[in-house]
Amino acid sequence: MFDTIRKHQKLMQLLLMLFIVPSFAFFGISSYSSFMDKETDLVKINGKPITAQEVDNAAKRQAERVGGNPQIAQSLPFRQAILNELLQQLILGFAVNDLRLQVGKDALVKNLQNIPQIRSLYKADGSFDDARFKQLLANNGLNEEQFYASQAFDLKIGQLVNSVARTELASPKLSEMISTLYETERQIQAMPFEAKAYLSKVNPTPEELQAFYQANAKLFASPEFVDVEYIVLKADPKEEAKLFNEKADQFANITYDQSDSLKPAAEKLKLSIQNQKGVTRSGPSGVSRDHPLANPKVVQALFGDEAIKNKRNIEAVQISPGVFVSARVVIFHPAQTLPFAEVSAEVRRQVSQRSAEKLAVAAAAERYTELQKDPKSTSGFGAAVWVSRNKPANLVGSALDDVMSVSQEKLPAYVSVANPGIGTTLYRVDQTRQPAGVDAKVHKAQSQQIQALAAQAEFAGFMAYWRDNAKVKTINVLKPPSTGAGS
Repeated sequence: MFDTIRKHQKLMQLLLMLFIVPSFAFFGISSYSSFMDKETDLVKINGKPITAQEVDNAAKRQAERVGGNPQIAQSLPFRQAILNELLQQLILGFAVNDLRLQVGKDALVKNLQNIPQIRSLYKADGSFDDARFKQLLANNGLNEEQFYASQAFDLKIGQLVNSVARTELASPKLSEMISTLYETERQIQAMPFEAKAYLSKVNPTPEELQAFYQANAKLFASPEFVDVEYIVLKADPKEEAKLFNEKADQFANITYDQSDSLKPAAEKLKLSIQNQKGVTRSGPSGVSRDHPLANPKVVQALFGDEAIKNKRNIEAVQISPGVFVSARVVIFHPAQTLPFAEVSAEVRRQVSQRSAEKLAVAAAAERYTELQKDPKSTSGFGAAVWVSRNKPANLVGSALDDVMSVSQEKLPAYVSVANPGIGTTLYRVDQTRQPAGVDAKVHKAQSQQIQALAAQAEFAGFMAYWRDNAKVKTINVLKPPSTGAGS
């Protein structure tokens, strides 16, 4: 089953990030030994905390490592993923220590020789360039002792993961049974009861419309938006790169240092101040993709506290090679409920739709009751089609599950499936059969999926066991870093 896990790297990528110096280079050796008590504790493992500062530092290192924008390190989802990974590494570290796993010298040497960066340090005559090796470690903030310890640690984790992932499914028959269930076909007929067929029967009163409007004010609110002014610095193809870089530095410094106005930067660099009204969190409407304010970083900064509450310039953003932009909020328009007169048509549409849907659902329930009394009736049903889990036709979600769950012992059978916002559909199931041929490729693919699910379940159980043993305790929830509008 370890082969299965290796084929599904998403399951294991948080465990086996085998770069030049995997675990310790990513988190720092202090992640496994000591923590700064002065920082806010997020989680404790066996009494030892993971701090918010430690997560932030690891996020910054990882963002730099993968060559991404440094802003990603400020993202809460990214930092949460870092915290989860750090927690998982520490749980595994606890398990490794608790089990007293050992790594032989031969295994450690063999592992080191598999690292491309290490292999590249061998000279043409076969000797090892020790000076370059030490420099490489120094560049990663490690000494030889720390490096060897990190490699040994990863090998121990490898042993642990191997021991968990070595078991195959108890019986190949389970996989075959599941494939057979997915192949089983059922003949069905559908009878839809849709709201649109009952719209002509509803006529909401003014009182009903007003009541719905009052109770659902949020449905009729205009989104918050801002009116902004902005300046753009573009490189002149005829201009020397050095000169433009100096201008870009001036652009960034002036808009930041004199953040209460774009005028100083505009005058210094001879730029025109432009205006744009109605910019929402989705950006300005009716503009091209390359418009300066269509850039997600610019929009995000414009809706930051520094820009909205304090009316400060956003920091300069490079939106493309040789193009920088800064902007400021002139007027902030908060979200507000639109007057009834402006949305009356939409209110009527929604109230009518809901009322019509209730009628459709009631009609379906009545017809379903009739079919229970007269199961041989086919009146109102559409053409018969054969469906299976492998070939569901137009059945999705609960409709497919409900149809395929009908007992084969009592046919015909009827299924009522709710379609929220639309109505209800009744299905008549009257026959089942097995397909004539078996698709070996489909069987193999399903078997691999089952193996992968079994591997994931097994690994999840393993981690849950050691999480309990390590006495993992959540102390504080990870929060977004406190920053102003970024570039």
